Amino acid sequence: MNKAKLIPLLLVVFSMTLFAQRTKLRPGTNIFSPQQDIDLGREVAKDAERQLELINNGNANTYISALGQRLASKVPNENKFPFYFKIVNDRSINAFALPGGPVYVHRGAIEAADNEAQLAGVMGHEMGHVILRHGTNQATKAQVGQGALGILGAVLGNGAAGQIAAVGGGFLANSVLLKYSRDAESQADLIGTQVLYDLGYDPKAMAEFFDKLAKEHKGTKTEEFFSNHPIPENRVTKVNAEIKKLGPVSPTPRTDSPDFQEVKRIMLSLPEPAKRDTKVAPPGNSKAPAAPSARTIEFNSNGVRLRHPDNWKSSVQGTHATIAPDDGIINGNLAYGMIVDVFQPQGAADLDQASAQLLNQLKQGNAGMQTTRSRVQTKLDGRPALLAELSNDSPIGGKESDVVITVLRSSNEVMYFVMVAPAKDFPQYRNAFNQVLDSVRLR
Repeated sequence: MNKAKLIPLLLVVFSMTLFAQRTKLRPGTNIFSPQQDIDLGREVAKDAERQLELINNGNANTYISALGQRLASKVPNENKFPFYFKIVNDRSINAFALPGGPVYVHRGAIEAADNEAQLAGVMGHEMGHVILRHGTNQATKAQVGQGALGILGAVLGNGAAGQIAAVGGGFLANSVLLKYSRDAESQADLIGTQVLYDLGYDPKAMAEFFDKLAKEHKGTKTEEFFSNHPIPENRVTKVNAEIKKLGPVSPTPRTDSPDFQEVKRIMLSLPEPAKRDTKVAPPGNSKAPAAPSARTIEFNSNGVRLRHPDNWKSSVQGTHATIAPDDGIINGNLAYGMIVDVFQPQGAADLDQASAQLLNQLKQGNAGMQTTRSRVQTKLDGRPALLAELSNDSPIGGKESDVVITVLRSSNEVMYFVMVAPAKDFPQYRNAFNQVLDSVRLR
């Protein structure tokens, strides 16, 4: 065989072998379908864009869309999510993606990036969250949260995605879709790294940019970014390990473009954004619900029977049940009423360990939640149970009080009850909650 032909052939085989070694990532557990990701993202984006000020500059918008579509050509988009890209007139260094494809880049991220490779890395990272379906994966895990999953799941299950904005409420109320674990961040890092490599950019650019932000902007508004994008352990080390799997990096990788620098100049020349009220107003009538009725009606579902005030209504989605008065659900979050659901702990030896896992998951979906009373022994339907009291941010403003009761239903399943009301109103609801708990019968 001709040696001159052998060497290029070996290089091709070697390159393909390296390519095959790249980390393969798959979406996690998810009760939503990919089409529901698209429907949900589209509806939440409408709500977001009513609250966010978008940049209206033709050159900048054309650039960000073109860059985004180049990146989209390389992401492993098996579900054919329809990506689109917009710039938010906000000088905080941030970017976020909604399920199904909408990607938003704050002007502050463009202003802070040194070059196009860094910006491309941020966008590729956010697109990783989309294709790995981290938003709806979080929503799936948040079924132990404030009821948003049950409500959104019911809406999507009925195929009425257009109702999400009305039922799900404000964009900020749906922020569970944007809160990721460190593992999710690491996965998005790997997708971003792979995309940068495949487009010929310096694949280290994204991790170096995030590392720079973490070091140089501590104590500034940039920390808002890291509150929703927790820093993975050994981020740069993991990215470098992935680069070794991808293959040789060009000695002169693409890092910048005149178009990026022109758009960065445009962003820096714009006036300061107008201050906006980011609080989500309750939809329609924001009055407090009527007091709990003394008359009761029966609820019977998923192995639990109880009686609740007859001016409360129940809604069941799978194992998740919400029982609340009219006007008790604000912006898709339970403000007055209760949740009944089932939790399956991982490797818990007893009720106390299982309850600790449940409370940790509650806190993951509710950044303002704090324990005010640790787990104490009680009884529910004559069975040993645990009670914990928590404080959280109320959807109506101020603080709410949450009481969580847990009881073993089987060796690997816990039934839990969450009683919710604003702290100022909780004394009025405590008697009604106690009567409901006294009526509980478990099967």
